[in-house]
Amino acid sequence: MRIAVTIFLTDETITPVRLARELEARRFAGLYLPEHTHIPVERTTPYPAGGDLPREYGRTLDPFVALGQAAAVTERLGLGTGITLAAQHDPIDLAKQIATLDHLSGGRFTLGLGYGWNVEEAADHGVAWRSRRELVRDRVRLMQALWSPEPVAYEGEFGSVRASFAHPKPVREPRGPVTGPRTLVGGAAGPRLFAHIAEYADGWLPIGGRGLSESIPALRSVWADAGRDPDALQVVPYAVLPTPGKLAHYAELGIEEVVLQLPSSDEKEVLDALDAYAPFI
Repeated sequence: MRIAVTIFLTDETITPVRLARELEARRFAGLYLPEHTHIPVERTTPYPAGGDLPREYGRTLDPFVALGQAAAVTERLGLGTGITLAAQHDPIDLAKQIATLDHLSGGRFTLGLGYGWNVEEAADHGVAWRSRRELVRDRVRLMQALWSPEPVAYEGEFGSVRASFAHPKPVREPRGPVTGPRTLVGGAAGPRLFAHIAEYADGWLPIGGRGLSESIPALRSVWADAGRDPDALQVVPYAVLPTPGKLAHYAELGIEEVVLQLPSSDEKEVLDALDAYAPFI
């Protein structure tokens, strides 16, 4: 099983370069970074985990800039977002950022996509909350058109692009309905999410990994109904606090990669956490 990590990197934590070098030296499989452009002070959206919103949410580094630094100082380490708030981006610009990072890293990038939880943050980007899932779907389809080997036009509900020359291309070859880097979609289990995964992604990025014994068979059924290769589906539990029993359970479910949560902290505390995770490598 591949063991990757995620962390809220901020202006107060360990740096991307220091962390990436340590992860590669310790043989971790990857580094996934979250995204928040800003957190409005005046907001009504509750923190999903309950209680006060942690300080790091309003101080996160841009994931693509930070991952670019990580890519430059490593050769093997996987690089990913967990997650990219695609609804809050111009899709043509985002497609270029992703393709460039994937190209320069030699195909090491994983695009983790999500729909977001902070209504006020999304509203400042002009996102209508009730339509955000369809907006993300539309953004992804437009980006996949730009990543296609040959120029392809896309006309969607929320955006369009002419058939265009758009290079560099992501390294991975198209597979089934998916073009571009390895693409995983985060979110709570359910028919709507699973339909989106089967339509335009390589798999699921469930936070915490609870209830997978029931939800993975349901996802596999939707995946099969969409005509997707049953062996191609990837499920990557995200932001996991590990135990030997938990990881053994994931292995029994056929899971091949797990993303462990690191503290959003200074160098010493983060390195101590990596030491604690070393037995799982």
